[in-house]
Amino acid sequence: MQPLKTYEYLTLARQRIFDWTRPLTPEQYTRHFTIGRHGTLAGTLTHILISEWYYIERMQGNDVPPYAEWKFQDETPPPFSVLEAEWNEQAKRTKVALATVLDWKTELEYRIKNDDGKEELIMASPSDICTQLILHEVHHRAQVMNILRQLGTAAEDLDFNAMMYKRRPTSLE
Repeated sequence: MQPLKTYEYLTLARQRIFDWTRPLTPEQYTRHFTIGRHGTLAGTLTHILISEWYYIERMQGNDVPPYAEWKFQDETPPPFSVLEAEWNEQAKRTKVALATVLDWKTELEYRIKNDDGKEELIMASPSDICTQLILHEVHHRAQVMNILRQLGTAAEDLDFNAMMYKRRPTSLE
């Protein structure tokens, strides 16, 4: 896997999600569905954004403040225009972070506090963290697309091959 190319794909697919979400009303953006843990476009998109921020902070060896101090939380998603602007800025930071990784295999360590208050030591390489960032977004993007379709949006296929493979016409016509 090529982390920067794979992340480029994520950002291209994300822009299509943004295009499909932008015309929705605030009521549609926050409408609750029985899909995933977050149940709304607002909550699910916010969760993906803050997770990306978190993974990049960890990959760069930065301490992460307690959840209550984060700029955004799942439970109080920002309006879509704010989320989109913030995520576009985060994407710039993510690209820089991915481009500056020198050793994808070195194990990093950091402490987390679980929901039950117990601490754990996490050990993961930048490659592990990047893989989680990518697969996590794809997992939740499927939920977002499901919600969009239920709202009447024709959310189309976002396959990597359709968006990233080079193509040219053949002379077999």
